[in-house]
This record gives sequence, C-alpha cells and structure tokens, in this order.
Amino acid sequence: MSSDAASAQAPEDAVGQTSDPGGGPGLKLAALAAGFVMATVDATVVNIAGTKIRTLLRLNFSELTWVIDGYVLTFASLLLLAGSLADRFGAKKIYLQGMVVFVAASAACGFASNGPALITARLIQGAGAALFMPASLTLLTNSFPDPKLRTRMVGLWTAIVSTFTALGPVIGGVLVGALGWRSIFVFNLPIGVAGIFLTRRYIAAIPAQRVRPRVLGNALGVLGLVALSFTLIEGPSFGWSSVPVLLSGVAAVVFLVALVVQQRRSSAPVVPLDLFRDSRFTAANLVGFLINFGLMGGIFMLGLFLQNARGASPFLAGVQMLPMMAGPLVGNLTFARYSHRWGVRRPLIAALFLAGVASAALLGIGDSTPYWMLAAAVGTANFGIGVSAPAMTFALMESAGAEHANIASSMLNTNRQFGGLVGVAVIGIALAHPDNWYVGARTSFLVTALCYGAAALITLKYVSAVGRRTV
Repeated sequence: MSSDAASAQAPEDAVGQTSDPGGGPGLKLAALAAGFVMATVDATVVNIAGTKIRTLLRLNFSELTWVIDGYVLTFASLLLLAGSLADRFGAKKIYLQGMVVFVAASAACGFASNGPALITARLIQGAGAALFMPASLTLLTNSFPDPKLRTRMVGLWTAIVSTFTALGPVIGGVLVGALGWRSIFVFNLPIGVAGIFLTRRYIAAIPAQRVRPRVLGNALGVLGLVALSFTLIEGPSFGWSSVPVLLSGVAAVVFLVALVVQQRRSSAPVVPLDLFRDSRFTAANLVGFLINFGLMGGIFMLGLFLQNARGASPFLAGVQMLPMMAGPLVGNLTFARYSHRWGVRRPLIAALFLAGVASAALLGIGDSTPYWMLAAAVGTANFGIGVSAPAMTFALMESAGAEHANIASSMLNTNRQFGGLVGVAVIGIALAHPDNWYVGARTSFLVTALCYGAAALITLKYVSAVGRRTV
C-alpha cells in the first residue's frame, strides 16, 4: 500500500462539509490515520509471523501463501468498487463500516484455530480494508477546509503511513517474540475501536452522490483475479498439469477477457478507456505493477528467509529488516526534496535501474554472505523504489490530467496491489519446495531484478518528460 499513490488521490473538490463537529486537527488526523495504519501494517507484518503460523497451524506452503495473498486479493479486487460505494452511500458511512469489518476480521484472525479459518478471516479483513481505504483520504481532505492546513495534514498523514510501513516487520517481530503470532491481529483491536470512536465523534459526513456502482465490471475483475491467484498459488501443490489448476487458468483468461470486452462496450466503464490511448498512462500503470511485484514479493521472501535460512528469531528478523524497509521512506523524502531540480523521467529511470542492479548483486547469495551486504543491497534497491514510486505517480497523474485525476490515482493504487498479489504468488512458487533456502532466495532476487529492469526499460521507451504527452 503505497502512501505516495494514495496521497495523489486527495481531491481538491472534496472539501464540502456542512458543519464542523469539533475536535482538534490531531484528533481528526488520528481518526483517519487509524484505518490506513492498520491496513498498511497488516500488509507486511504477517511476513514475519509466517514461519510461526505455518509451524503452529501445520500449514503447507500454499496455505501460508493464501494467508498473505488472501488479504491482498480482496483488498485489491474491491478497491475500485469501494470507491464508488463511498460516493454512493457517503464516505463516512462506508469508512466506518469498513473499520467494523476489519476489526471483527482481525479478532477472527487472532482466534483462528486452523488454516482455513485464518485464510477466511484474512479474506474478510482485506474486504474491510478495501471499504475504508478510498474513503479515508476523502474524509481527511474534507475535514480541513483551509488549504494550508489541509496540505500539512495530508503530509503528516502520509508520513505516519510511511513510518508504519517501515516499522511493520519490527512491530511484527516484537509482538510475535513476546506474545505469539496471534498478537499481530489482536494489535488491531484497540487501534480500530479508537479510530471508530474518533471518526463517529469528530469527522463530518459528506453528502452522498447519485453514483451507480459498476458492479458487473468489478465482479468480472474479482473472478478473474481469484482464478489467477488459485492457479499461481496452487500450481506447485496440485501440479501445473492437474485438472483444478488447468481449469482455474482457463477461467482466469475467460473472466479477464470478458472484463475487457464488457468495459469496451460499457457506456460507463470502471476506468475511461481513452486514458489507455496515452502510452505514458499505460506505461506508468505497468511500471507500478512491476514495482509492487518486486517489492512485495521480496518482503514475503525476506521474512521467511531470515528465519529459515539464517536462524533468526521473529524479533531479530524484524530488526534486521528495518534498515531494508526504511529504504522506500528515505527514497520518498529524497524525491520530494529534489524533484524540482531533477524532474520526473530521469530519476524514475535511474532509480529503477539502481533497484535492478542492487537486486542482481544478490544473485550469488550464500552461507558466507554477511548480513551487512544483504541489508545494503536490499536497502539500496528499496531506496530506488522509494524514489521511483512518487515519480511514477507524477507521470501518471500528468498523463491523466485534472479531469481523470481521481480515477487514475485509484486505478494506479489498485494496479499496484495487483502487482503485490501476483508478486507474492510467483515468489511463493520459487519457495514452495525449497531444498535449499538460498536457491529460493537467488531465484527471488533474479525475478525482482528482472521486474525492476523491465520497468526501467518501459520508462525509458514510453514515459516522456512531464509536460509532454505521448499518444
């Protein structure tokens, strides 16, 4: 979950509250950051707990992958639909309902007694996150009518999210080490309850709009993604030539082709198809997909690798991942500070190549590779991603123009979640039957390096300097 992509969704016309329910800026910020913090931490914290969960619940590797990807699956699949539901029924109402679903599902995760129960709860958790995520920034911008204060609050909100993204593995390590794996889900309960209370008390409602949710298009997308996830996750377990995997693969193709056909014929498509006539828009979405593919797949591998190959405890693994996870935050801040000098295209290309080269530097990782070398290479790659993510977002928003800014940023955020979903599934294939964890790690770094390198080449060919449009 990208804070830079999300921050691009702050619409200037969202300010329309009729009355201020009171409460200082800090209380309002806390109310609306609570949901995003929980959703962000839960996207990474389970990677640290994965080894313990797998052992204690006796999960096979595909089941563990479902625990990670089930959350991302429903979150990514329902994100665009949830945005239209927030418009249709009111952002505050949908935000609160999403928070309730998320908190209840977190409790169910914490008390799950077996793999199927945990996977089901994670699916529901992702659906709750999808409900409140699009509404959170709309409510935030609406809560601060003064432009200067609004800009400051959005900046603080982004900083909070980025900080907790970096701290996710450490939080997971501390909780798992001290209280067991269930605590990573129980951790959400007080935060969620506080967020619900503060939102009900201090956040003004926004009038609902007469927007018709695009149910059919979203349903076809969900079915296609579910089938694709089953194919990738269960392929190593069932066998790639097995009937269930072949059928799910065919179903994925059928549903996704049907989605394209339906969207081309629809008078109100989920995403205006004219946007894809701009090569920069299409390229930026593909780059966003590849960035999250490599980043989330890499995080999934590292949490397991440090514990299974290096013998680290959950706490130590979380601490060891901290300098690596700080890379995106440092990269975000670096781009924000110097983007006025560098522009967008050159830092985007350079950062992606840097990330690819840093990942490729670990293709020979083995028992003798020191920790500092692993941390330096992964941290450098993640720094490159931290620079490239906001640069890519700026390029996409420029190509979409003011008219399509909201839907374009929602599309990018959704597409990046798809990238993370597929990245975890594909890296899961590399790790499914590891005779040697180092072989799995080398394969993972190869895949990551190819993703970042491909993204750099796509940018080099199709993304022009900001201010010029390529059609």
